[in-house]
This record gives sequence, structure tokens and C-alpha cells, in this order.
Amino acid sequence: MEGFTYLDIFATKGVEYLLVISVLLLFIPFWRMVSRPARAIYQATESIVPAISEWFHLPEEKLYYHQGHGWAMPESGNVVRVGMDDFAQKLVGKIDAIQFPQVGSRVTQGEKGWSLLAGSKSIDMLSPVDGEIIEINKSLLSSPESIGKDPYGQSWLMKVQAPKISANLKNLLSGGLARQWMEGVRESLLARMNYNLGAVSQDGGVLVDGIARNLDRERWDEIAREYFLIS
Repeated sequence: MEGFTYLDIFATKGVEYLLVISVLLLFIPFWRMVSRPARAIYQATESIVPAISEWFHLPEEKLYYHQGHGWAMPESGNVVRVGMDDFAQKLVGKIDAIQFPQVGSRVTQGEKGWSLLAGSKSIDMLSPVDGEIIEINKSLLSSPESIGKDPYGQSWLMKVQAPKISANLKNLLSGGLARQWMEGVRESLLARMNYNLGAVSQDGGVLVDGIARNLDRERWDEIAREYFLIS
């Protein structure tokens, strides 16, 4: 037909199509390469999460938890048994000494209740209740490291006469709320592990006790502020 010129779009666009196909062919091995570390990280994280869950336990019956990782268990006559939770003692590791307040002295909820000595580090912990110290666990004076064997039972720290116990308990966590809080603590610890908290796991992914001993002073102060609420 006069004035008509046939245009083969496949011929004119051939170069562009070849370029697109080449880019796609190069992209596939590149994607496989970059996704491999991501898969490895994901798989490693998946194996660590169960280990963290099993690393510390949190009994719910009759126990009330302060977010600074102390606990309170009401007894008769406004007497409260006080201790530190499993997470705290495993974060700190082997405890060389516990500095108790004197019997007859008073503690205040949310303020310093006792101190732990672990290596060169001193760790203040907050009292979960208000009241007067009426007894301390003297067995821990001679063997403070035994606290790790039974932190919710035989290794309680002190007994407090707490006249404001009803008000104090309202500020503490128990039951499902305590479990949700500890899940948040678990996620926080996992996030810190992802940016090199330190030497935190043994062979097989089992976490070591005493992460605190692997940290320098600056990083330990950061951990203490976050988990023990020390200013």
C-alpha cells in the first residue's frame, strides 16, 4: 500500500527486551546470594527464642513481681517474703555477696532494697514493698551463690512487715500480667542479643548465666537501667 511502511516492533524493541532479560537473569543469583544471610539469621533467631523461654521461669501462684525484678509473697499478719526473680539472678550470674539492710530498718517500694556484688560490679535492686525489715535469710550471707538454686523458695532474701501491703500489691504484677511482662523482657533481651550483647550462649544455643560479667562498665550501666530500673 502506497505511503505505508511496515514496522516490526519486535525487531525495533529487541535490544530493550534483551537488556531486561539479562538484568533479570543477573538478579536471580544476586537475590539468592543476599537472601542466604537473612535466612541464616532468621533460623538462628528461631533456635534462640526457645532457649530464652526455657532459660528462666516465672511462677505465677501467690507471687507478685516488681518490674525491677524483685518479688513479694504475702504471708500472715502483713508479713511479706521478698526475693529476686530467676531472670535477675541469671542475668547477674554467680553472686559473690549480698548486702542486706539491717533488721529494723525500713525499705520503700521502688527504692533501693538490697545490693548484689558480682565480680567487680555492684547491682542495686529495688524493694517491691514498703515496710520494716524483720528478718533476713542468713544462709545467703555465707553462700550467696546458692540463690540461683531456688530463687522463689529457699533462697528468699528477707521478710518485711508491710502495713501498706494492699496498696503495694496494686503496683505489682501477677498472673497473666506478669507473664505478659516477662514476655516483653524476653523480647527485649533477644533484641539486645542481636546487636552483640556479649558471650551469651553455650554450644547448642543454651544461654550462659552471668551476662553481666561479659559487659564493660558503660554497657552494664545501660543494662542495669533498663532491667533493674536503677537511675
